[in-house]
Amino acid sequence: MKTTNNTILITGGSAGIGFETAKLLSEQGNQVIIVGRDQTRLDEAKAKLGQVTAIKADVSKAEEVTELVTTLKADFPELNIVINNAGRALLYNLADENEDAFANAADEMLTNYLSIIRLNQQLLPLLKKQATAAIVNVSSIVAYVPGITLPTYAASKAAVHSYTTSLRLSLENTSVKVFELMPPLVDTEFSAGIGGHNGIKPAVVAQELLTALENNDFEIRVGDTAKMYELFLSSPTDALNVMNAKRAEWIESTSE
Repeated sequence: MKTTNNTILITGGSAGIGFETAKLLSEQGNQVIIVGRDQTRLDEAKAKLGQVTAIKADVSKAEEVTELVTTLKADFPELNIVINNAGRALLYNLADENEDAFANAADEMLTNYLSIIRLNQQLLPLLKKQATAAIVNVSSIVAYVPGITLPTYAASKAAVHSYTTSLRLSLENTSVKVFELMPPLVDTEFSAGIGGHNGIKPAVVAQELLTALENNDFEIRVGDTAKMYELFLSSPTDALNVMNAKRAEWIESTSE
């Protein structure tokens, strides 16, 4: 897949992995459009990124997605890459009776999973018109091995993984290639509550994505995700224990 002279949409592009991906791809000579629901953060990101387009839209809201797609079709008819990076993660314990697990799961599923399906579905007619096109869905290491600190977030990312595989198979005879980016713990504001400072830098994830696009590597297991995947294949139980080994103190504190 070519990684220059593309027109690229990145949801959740104002911070973290989305911001670093926008920075790297714009430096590669691509036209980049970042989307986010916070105008202030979008403005700050645009000021740092320079030649990118920033559009305020909440991908979890149907009417805003419809408006976004209308704008993209009118102003960016050559759009050929969509990176679904926007995410929502809630840190809580399923055993905590004071938590509303259903509401938390509904929130995360809508943003992390259902919103991806809706946006992809509306943009597929445009993408199919391009000579080369790609969809990148961002899941997570927890798509393979869930962690108890982000229980329904993990479930939403497992859904993204399954959906992405089906989408890839469905589009294999079209011009649209389907990639899945699976980061491990990344040092971002998004992951601060689960020790994100111990994670890799988002710029590393962005570079891994660029390399994978160039090489048509459709499942992109970055850093520890690759190691955890290999452990998962050999022993799902060991992988689960490793993923959750450092969470005992957290569970005790939230169960008190």
